[in-house]
Amino acid sequence: MNEFTRRGLIFGAATAGAYGLLVGVERVCLSAFADNSDPEDDPGPAKIVKFADDGARLGIYTLAKVRKNKSEWKNQLTPLEYDVTRRAATEFAFSGALYDQHAPGLYRCIDCGNALFDSSAKFDSGTGWPSFWEAIAGENVREKKDFSAGVLRTEVKCTLCDAHLGHVFTDGPEPTGLRYCTNSAALRFLPRQQAL
Repeated sequence: MNEFTRRGLIFGAATAGAYGLLVGVERVCLSAFADNSDPEDDPGPAKIVKFADDGARLGIYTLAKVRKNKSEWKNQLTPLEYDVTRRAATEFAFSGALYDQHAPGLYRCIDCGNALFDSSAKFDSGTGWPSFWEAIAGENVREKKDFSAGVLRTEVKCTLCDAHLGHVFTDGPEPTGLRYCTNSAALRFLPRQQAL
């Protein structure tokens, strides 16, 4: 009986490991050999809140989703920006230009310019990635379940162009208790002019 249980455990673990490997290989192959027109998660249109560069709220707009093929995205973005926003990669901790940025300003999507975060919600999480306790508007980001790392996480994407931004966790500060852990490579920072 003991031998049977041990064999079952070993066989079960090997089967689970092989399945995980096959899923990983499938994702790499799909990504590497996909044609030039990627299907997106949400066909749109998208309802977002527009913001001026100074952070002033301009209103709610319904817009067509920003759609480009792989070649167009690659021409617009740096290799790191492309890998992060279009292929859901993660930059190395403490390597991004914005993790230690503390100036007042607005954070926009590097792919489409959609306003995502305001500096007033940024905090130092100690993780090495820009962290915010809320998005500038709930309409401007969307969440998606993500099991790519073998654990269930919540991916955060730009509503307007489906760019991967990072993940949201429930270990952030008050008042929301959230931590939007984002990649610097997914963001464009616009400093706010100080009033004289």
